Amino acid sequence: MNDLEAEMRQALFGAGASAPLPEKAVLPIPETSPAKTRSVAKAVSPKLRVTMHVTKEFEGDLEVFIYDVSSLSTLTAEIEAKSAAKKKKFKYFDVVSIKSVD
Repeated sequence: MNDLEAEMRQALFGAGASAPLPEKAVLPIPETSPAKTRSVAKAVSPKLRVTMHVTKEFEGDLEVFIYDVSSLSTLTAEIEAKSAAKKKKFKYFDVVSIKSVD
């Protein structure tokens, strides 16, 4: 231990800190067999089902559009459902319900 380290220890921890540190103990790592490993179960994520009436033309024939989202937020679910309906070339949306699905 050099003088600078001893001065630091004395300043931080007091007069009794100048004693040398004990050697670190090395512990053996236990071996695990592949048969004993457990599979980690996936957490079940909540899902919301968004039901909308959609049309491609203004006041055209209504179609029911159902979209499932893995989210807790109803606002996020509505936005994702609308963007999915836009991808299918629907222009007009009317959200009927947003319900939790198990």
